[in-house]
Amino acid sequence: QVELVESGGGSVQAGGSLRLSCTVSGDTYRSYCTGWFRQAAGQQREWISSISHDDRIEYAEDSKGRFTISRDNAENIVYLQMDNLEPEDTAIYYCAADLFVFRIKEGRPEYWGHGTQVTVSS
Repeated sequence: QVELVESGGGSVQAGGSLRLSCTVSGDTYRSYCTGWFRQAAGQQREWISSISHDDRIEYAEDSKGRFTISRDNAENIVYLQMDNLEPEDTAIYYCAADLFVFRIKEGRPEYWGHGTQVTVSS
């Protein structure tokens, strides 16, 4: 069983930055791949980035350049650094985990966090 708790969301002006955190608890943390998604109002949840258990990182095309995923294995935290934010980035951001990174990229991970709201004003 894995539990994911996101934090770090909030309100920011366009051009600003936020760093989201996902605290991962449960067993065999290092065996799990983790990722970030977001869901804007009225839209489908979309994959942003993932990091595999052996630290391979991938990004969705729209996320490259402004978003950076990383993790602290000692603290069991996965981060999403978001820079140069735009109003279109306003969404609920979710952390996800699964034994297989392809399931994360396909939007069907085994575990989800409850999400954290990010609001970007112009």
